Amino acid sequence: MNVSVHQTEETLVVVFAQLIVIVLAARLAGNASVAVRQPRAVGEIVAGLLLGPSLFGALLPGVSASLFTDAAAGPMLVLSQIGLILLMFQIGSDFEFAHLQGAVNRRAVVLITSFSVLAPLIAGFAFGWISAPRLAPDIPILPYSLFVSIAFAITAVPILGRILREYQMTRTPTGVIAISAAAGNDAIGWLLLASVAAFASAGELSIASALQLGGLAALLGLFWFAGRPLVRTLVEKFPLVDGEIPPVLVTITLALIFAAGIATQKLGIFTIFGGFLLGLLFHAYTDFVAAWRRQVGQFVLVFFLPIFFTYTGLRTNVLGLTTAEDWAWCAAIFAGAVASKMAPVYIAARLAGLSRSDAQLIGVLMNTRALMELIVLNIGLNLGFIPQDVFTMLVIMAIATTVMTGPLLQYLHRRDGRAPIVLIDA
Repeated sequence: MNVSVHQTEETLVVVFAQLIVIVLAARLAGNASVAVRQPRAVGEIVAGLLLGPSLFGALLPGVSASLFTDAAAGPMLVLSQIGLILLMFQIGSDFEFAHLQGAVNRRAVVLITSFSVLAPLIAGFAFGWISAPRLAPDIPILPYSLFVSIAFAITAVPILGRILREYQMTRTPTGVIAISAAAGNDAIGWLLLASVAAFASAGELSIASALQLGGLAALLGLFWFAGRPLVRTLVEKFPLVDGEIPPVLVTITLALIFAAGIATQKLGIFTIFGGFLLGLLFHAYTDFVAAWRRQVGQFVLVFFLPIFFTYTGLRTNVLGLTTAEDWAWCAAIFAGAVASKMAPVYIAARLAGLSRSDAQLIGVLMNTRALMELIVLNIGLNLGFIPQDVFTMLVIMAIATTVMTGPLLQYLHRRDGRAPIVLIDA
């Protein structure tokens, strides 16, 4: 018993040491990112990458190995997954579908959403199929290609939302259309990812995979027909007090989030999908969502999210791309992802009647991937359907497509004579 207690204490010390480094590094990198007119989230993602073997592990391998030991890997992984399911609940609850009801925006949003999903899916699948013999020879070609296609198609709603807030574009027509289309893009993307994960885990179109997809459909029906009345009853029975969610409702909501995660995991789909689906049921209750963001969401963003970024960074070794061919494939992934997202979005926006400059702005915004991309990639890597080098290439693409958003927005505003963007730290 004493040995077990001692081991627990030693593990706890290592976890605390990691948390100190992770939280402080994320805050410092976020501050540096804001100082160079990039959104804070970009700095937090880069901090996770730099703490891994790409920099810290390469410069100080002994210190890195002592700090990020295998003994603490399990607890840190659990913390990152708890943070992810809470974040996915917040993302689901933050989805603002009301914009889709406006006649002015509906056509643009529908066209942009459709083009921003279909074109990258096709391009990503084609790239996966072509690159599989070279980049993933030991992985089944179909699930590998499907995961690459989703990686090409995804748009990061939470990071895009933060970019729009920091660039004060949340109430502009382009901002409203972009975030609405991104919400639709992600909703479709998550459902596709859940289906692909279930199919890839089963290995073939078998009875097992059909049962998984059928179970997912049944769960969606349960959420729609039973979950909505339950959430409405809870929100009405436990109203906000002085703008804050009462403790009993926080407790019940947390229990529901974790129960939803268990349900999706039992279906062979990752737990985070449960949090996302439950969050969708709360999105109509704006006062609850705003209060949750204040009471719980800030802690998730400051504490849990950097853990996930670092967990991803520890699995990403940019130095592992050692040959010119590796970097050529990486450049091809970046070019293919950008072209298959921005060009179709521009075309869709123009077909919807938007101006050339607005269509270009929306194309830039929809190219933001960041957090959602990293979640997709970690799922693919965990399932064994994305090899390590491709994982690294796609992480680089996710960061690069996010970093380029701010400068391109600034350039387009200057070129078109729009009011200068005043960046705020949101």
